Amino acid sequence: MTSSVPEGGLRIGVAGVGSLGFHHTRIARDLPGVRMMGFHEPRAERAREVEEELGVPGFATLTELLSQVDALVIATPTRTHRDVAVAALERGIHVFIEKPIAASLDEADEILEAAGRGGALVQVGHVERFNTAVVAARPYLDQPVFIESHRLAPFTVRGTDVAVVLDLMIHDVDLVGSLVGAPVTEIHATGVPVLTPSVDIANARIQYETGAVANLTASRVSAERMRKLRIFQRSGYLSLDLAAGTGEFLRLRAELPALASPHGPDAAIELGLEGSHGAGLPAGAAPIAPDIWSLVERISLHAPEEEPLRREQESFVQAIAAGTDPEVTGQEGRTALEVALAIESRILSHVADSRPQS
Repeated sequence: MTSSVPEGGLRIGVAGVGSLGFHHTRIARDLPGVRMMGFHEPRAERAREVEEELGVPGFATLTELLSQVDALVIATPTRTHRDVAVAALERGIHVFIEKPIAASLDEADEILEAAGRGGALVQVGHVERFNTAVVAARPYLDQPVFIESHRLAPFTVRGTDVAVVLDLMIHDVDLVGSLVGAPVTEIHATGVPVLTPSVDIANARIQYETGAVANLTASRVSAERMRKLRIFQRSGYLSLDLAAGTGEFLRLRAELPALASPHGPDAAIELGLEGSHGAGLPAGAAPIAPDIWSLVERISLHAPEEEPLRREQESFVQAIAAGTDPEVTGQEGRTALEVALAIESRILSHVADSRPQS
């Protein structure tokens, strides 16, 4: 793919200005090298609100908007993604599609086929890849063997048209898949509906071709909000707070022998580590176990502060300008959807099997 940015700057538009589409519009309006042409929103009252608040023009129809743009951000309901994306792609317009890429694999395939015909780029909005904590952690990643994620949220009506797997867990399906970098070989899952007809709490155990295992939990009926990821690998342990955008890496101090080696424990005794009882404990940190901070180095993870959604849009624009694949390709978005649907299928089978027989 070659660069397709016109001389005056990339002309971009947004389809759908609900909560997320509003922020996409705000960011695109202020992004260097971009000309924010406007948005299409079928709800007239909402369109007027956004026009007044952001000073960005609304278009009465999607067709009118498409006639004015080189790239389109699609933040409409999932059930409309296929129709909106195909309409844009067949005109050669690059598209950024909020997750999930589509409502079904067949629809995802139609989007990818349209992109091929039109020679346009597809990026999928898996924003957690751009989270500050994830950006900071990537230099320390080294063949993860076990990953655990918790994504919990209080109940809201938004997103309840689909099960929690496609609403929330799909974020972690994509993120963990990108961290492991290998195909899925096995899935076990369970979940239950609580407040809606769809599954509201879900857990999935995913195994990958490398032997890595991920345990994902998602809930939209929790009392507290949590977005945490823990990554275990031979070189150490990464703990990421995705909500705060912070994290830390714990690893054996470089000057110490691995305690798992034949002479490790004896070497530790020779170094006088067996009786330090928490020497080296960082200020304010609660002891994990006797001597742990004499053995373990704690590294705070840092990356430049930037709104993840802005990072995501910048990546989209840069990929178009360079004529390269985006950070999250359409095919990767399809893969995340495929895994999420497989998880959902296993959960629904489990729920049906566990219902009392009449």
